[in-house]
Order: sequence, then C-alpha cells, then structure tokens
Amino acid sequence: MPGLDRPTAPDPYQLLPQVPSFTVTSTDVTEGQPLGKAQLAESSGGQNISPALSWSGAPEGTRSYVVTSYDPDAPTPSGFWHWVAVNLPASVTELPAGAGSSDAELQKVAGDKAFHVRNDMSQAQFVGAAPPEGDPAHRYYFVVHAVDVPELDVDADASPAVVSFNLAFHTLGRAILVGTHAA
Repeated sequence: MPGLDRPTAPDPYQLLPQVPSFTVTSTDVTEGQPLGKAQLAESSGGQNISPALSWSGAPEGTRSYVVTSYDPDAPTPSGFWHWVAVNLPASVTELPAGAGSSDAELQKVAGDKAFHVRNDMSQAQFVGAAPPEGDPAHRYYFVVHAVDVPELDVDADASPAVVSFNLAFHTLGRAILVGTHAA
C-alpha cells in the first residue's frame, strides 16, 4: 500500500528558529491522541469542524495571533495545510469549535481584521484530517503563533507558505498541540 514505507517527517517546528513556548488547550484535541470525528474531513466520515482552542501565557509584546493546522506527514514534499487564520487581535485568547468554518464565523470572535488564507484544498476555512488509506497515523499540529505586529503584511490571496515566511520574522512564541489520525 502507498505510504507504508515512508519515514515519519520531522517535527516541522524544530526546523525553525526556536522561540518561547506558551500553552494551548482544547476540549476537542488531546495531545498525542486521535482526533475526534468532528475534526475529520467529510471524505473520512467527519464534519470539518475546527476544534475549540484556548491559549495563555503568550510572551510580552504579543500584538496579534495566527492559528494554523498542519500535517507534516502528508505524502507531499510540503506537507498539507489544513487551516490558517490570520490577524487575530492580542485580546483574543480562544476560538470556539467551528470558528474556522468561514471568515464570518472567525470574525464573530476575532474582529473584522481576522481572515483565513486558503488551505491546501484551496478553501478559506478549516478542512479536517483525511490521510490516505494505508498510511501510518498522521500528526496534526494545531499551533497558535504569538506575533509582534497587529497585522501580518499578507492578504487573503497569500498561500500558507507566504504566511509562514512572514511569521519567521514576527513570531514571539508558539503554543503547539498535536493530534493524530490514521485512515
């Protein structure tokens, strides 16, 4: 079966310059445990619902946040971006389940300047886990990035890679929660 001989990708955040960590928790995702049905893609019998996330302890000087979900184990050289929510104000320290379903839902809790960039399904929203049949369990990194500017210099047409590039110059800290899923 495809993928069975593939080595596990390294932790992508260990490859970046190190920054302080802070805490992210979820009622929907448990560290190192399989994702619930709500966080799976519809094609995998799920519901494409972004998890509830809350965070605390961000570094001093945090002026905004970016929230991402990334699968480094996808069978591509670039992994797979499931979610990128940009320009959440520093006053926002939680997102309810489903905030990733649209810009309108995100803006209800994070204000008018918050928006999504397209994930790797070309959708400006959260898309759930759907690893290929036969692959070992994939890891899904839910990351809250504490940012030193009120808004990143990107727009809704930016790719997740461009957002990540901009984060390389503006990240003060990261809070990471990793769930898993195998088909």
